[in-house]
Amino acid sequence: MSLPHSASHAFGRIMLAHGDITRLDTDAIVNAANSSLLGGGGVDGAIHRAGGAQILDECRTIRARQGNLATGKAVITGGGKLHARHVIHTVGPVWQGGGQEEPQQLANCYTNSLQLAAEHQLRSIAFPGISTGIYGYPKAEAARIAVQTVRDYLLHHELPEIVVFVLFDEENLHLYERELAALSEA
Repeated sequence: MSLPHSASHAFGRIMLAHGDITRLDTDAIVNAANSSLLGGGGVDGAIHRAGGAQILDECRTIRARQGNLATGKAVITGGGKLHARHVIHTVGPVWQGGGQEEPQQLANCYTNSLQLAAEHQLRSIAFPGISTGIYGYPKAEAARIAVQTVRDYLLHHELPEIVVFVLFDEENLHLYERELAALSEA
């Protein structure tokens, strides 16, 4: 497994990295997808561009079979031209103030992605900061939910063996470092 620019910290089975998720050589990377699964901006657009037509073709097949993907759900495709062998696509919630089940929907993104990875016997998975871009989820709250959900899942499951949070910006990286450090001290 190769990490982007820098792997800053490891906390047991959870690692933090700063850089471009599309460059990871993991069993799976997670795409913060839109419900159509047909690509978009941010991480979604970057994954589709780097992965090529195979990912889009598989997403079209999934969409034709089951329609738009609901918030919090996850599906898997091949990795196309990416180093990662698979892409797990999940739809994060759009922030509407926190009273529209956004925290549970965000936690579901992580849990459902991890379950899908385990079902496919994947040993390593990398997550971006889901919903913290144009979907407007407050970054500190999103980091707390991501770290707690993943940590709780890993306490009860052997797979995946390694989870990497890949943060593109310094602000998110520091928020995740703080959350993981707090869990380590608990």
